[in-house]
Amino acid sequence: MLLFLPGLICDASMYAPQTAAFAGSHAVDSYDMADSLQDMARIALADADRLGADRLEVFGHSMGGRVALELYRMAPERVSRLALVSTGVHPLGANEPAKREALKQVGHDNGFEALVDEWLPPMVAEENRANPEIYQPMRDMCLGMGQDVFDAQINALVTRPEVEDLLGQISCPTLVMTGELDQWAPPAQHEDIASRIANSQLVVVPGAGHMIQLEAPVAVNEAISRWLEMPAS
Repeated sequence: MLLFLPGLICDASMYAPQTAAFAGSHAVDSYDMADSLQDMARIALADADRLGADRLEVFGHSMGGRVALELYRMAPERVSRLALVSTGVHPLGANEPAKREALKQVGHDNGFEALVDEWLPPMVAEENRANPEIYQPMRDMCLGMGQDVFDAQINALVTRPEVEDLLGQISCPTLVMTGELDQWAPPAQHEDIASRIANSQLVVVPGAGHMIQLEAPVAVNEAISRWLEMPAS
């Protein structure tokens, strides 16, 4: 089963163009109030179990890419393919907790809408940000998640485990993909990730920012199709 894992304050609607295109696929809709990446991975596995899926093609976007790595760490025998998309593998930076805490505080001081309107725009390429058909559904999705979910997921990110050593252990066909204009998870970062995974394919989508699935659905779906055809090592 093709299993899609959403990122920070995103839900299954982030993958609407993908679940519509790939029959039998499933997007995790919620991590509930999980505040660790490991618990999020357990929720994703429980979703797969509920649907009767044993072997998984796991596609993780942004924070979901880190969840995908934790799922692989927990159950590598179940992961037949892995996609790490618009994500990172670097350890916690010295200034990262303070920056994330400051963003949380924007919501607590000024309301969650103010937080989303500060956080979301840089995640989307400028041209796509100006397109209400692309941007407005993303904004509505993020607003629907709420401050408590944001706070729990920020805790998951700032308490994340080391994953760089895990990359060399990945042997399944792996898609490493980001948007050309992604400021948060840029192409150079993904070139480095791909260089550490033996059976990987790097894709950089022209004109897309961080929210790649909705910004460039045709290109993303084409990359997924090629990934699903990659030979196992």
